[in-house]
Amino acid sequence: MILPIRVYGDPILRAKASDIEKDSPELQQLIDDMIETMQGADGVGLAATQVGRLERVFVVDLTTTIRRIAPEKMVDLPPQPMACLNPEIVWESEDVAEFEEGCLSIPDLNEVIERPNRIILRYLDRSFQPHQIEVDGILASIFQHEYDHLEGILYIDYLSPVRRRLLKRRLQSIARGEVEAAYPLAVPAR
Repeated sequence: MILPIRVYGDPILRAKASDIEKDSPELQQLIDDMIETMQGADGVGLAATQVGRLERVFVVDLTTTIRRIAPEKMVDLPPQPMACLNPEIVWESEDVAEFEEGCLSIPDLNEVIERPNRIILRYLDRSFQPHQIEVDGILASIFQHEYDHLEGILYIDYLSPVRRRLLKRRLQSIARGEVEAAYPLAVPAR
């Protein structure tokens, strides 16, 4: 089922998600719904907080991104789409890279963000099997973006104070629901 995506201004986007302790049919359904929602919104990632849930899980589908930038990296990745439960960034490089980021919770707003260029992420897959993955470049950016959602951090938090001030009106209009998207949105009640 496609779930409505919470937009900027919803307090749940600033909440820290809780670890998942055990598997359940409800969790598996949430993962399936998140994948369907992400794909329906034409996104590459989606965190549980974006659909109003405080479970520590995000989903990604890197297929299109990898095919576009480096098809040979597909062999190093788990089957796509993938779910990451209780993810933890255990290492990040000192060198950084800039990539343009957008977010399904902040429609029609893309900004260049600087992040560590390489990370190691530990996570459980949807079968609760442990994994560790090392990614760089745009893949590192995608994983960090989704991980941040589970920490209550949005990509716009990395912008300079001056840039955030310049975007203030636009962000306020998004929070008021004055935004359209090709996917269902959940606007915070006022």
